Amino acid sequence: MTKIARRAKNSLELVHAMIYFAPEAADAFAGLGLDRGRMSYFAGRAAPMGPVGPGVVAATFYSFNPAAVAEVIPRAWEIASPEAVVAARFEAADAALRRMLGADVLSSELVAETAGLARRAAEACPPDGKPLFAGHADLAWPEAAHLRLWHAVTLLREFRGDAHLAALQRGGLTGLEALVLHTATGETFTEEVSKEMRGWSDQEWATAARGLRERGLLGAEGEITAAGTALREEVEADTDAMSMAPWAALGEDGVEALTRGGAQLSKALAAAGALPSGLFARG
Repeated sequence: MTKIARRAKNSLELVHAMIYFAPEAADAFAGLGLDRGRMSYFAGRAAPMGPVGPGVVAATFYSFNPAAVAEVIPRAWEIASPEAVVAARFEAADAALRRMLGADVLSSELVAETAGLARRAAEACPPDGKPLFAGHADLAWPEAAHLRLWHAVTLLREFRGDAHLAALQRGGLTGLEALVLHTATGETFTEEVSKEMRGWSDQEWATAARGLRERGLLGAEGEITAAGTALREEVEADTDAMSMAPWAALGEDGVEALTRGGAQLSKALAAAGALPSGLFARG
């Protein structure tokens, strides 16, 4: 039953995640004076929590090097207020979705119905122990259907993400260790991209990998072992179990309709180039 949470996440992910690669977002944040890259990413995602310090951002983002966070937070808030960053992010999401999906799709019943289901699901998520989700949940709902959809999927993503951090801690994995182990599966960013994006040095990465090898989670060549795979599945199952509130609220038919609509829109976004090539170990 809890696998529903993972299936729903996979079908909806790109509807939200496209914002991290959209040139509209990079340009919007640069227009506020923020540096492109990590500053814009940290500020854009953290802004709904207010002008928080680097410790809060590093804790809630988990797999990023705290030193990399401290290089740009709280300096970002001296350049642009969190309110301005939130507004710019919504404007960027609007522009990016219009470019990739087109006016006809955005005004379609598919988007309206999917947005309605996603909002119902998001509003069923309890904020207890979910700081990043709670910050985003405090934002006002947009009027346009495609932005309501984007915001709802953002909430669902951060709700699951906050639960995932609790599951990782229960599994005894630091943010860097979780990143190294995930990268070893070959199902996410390449090692070099992961290091660059998350701010980890070769030495820090190697130290974490050595610790994972000592625990039997990685092999001698850096490959994930059966024990590592089992731990990752345990963490994901734990995350699924803690992420069931929105899907239980929708019911089986609602979940089926939402995942079907989300998958259709995600497929269209992928075809429109929402994810740049060369980032992932497996294309």
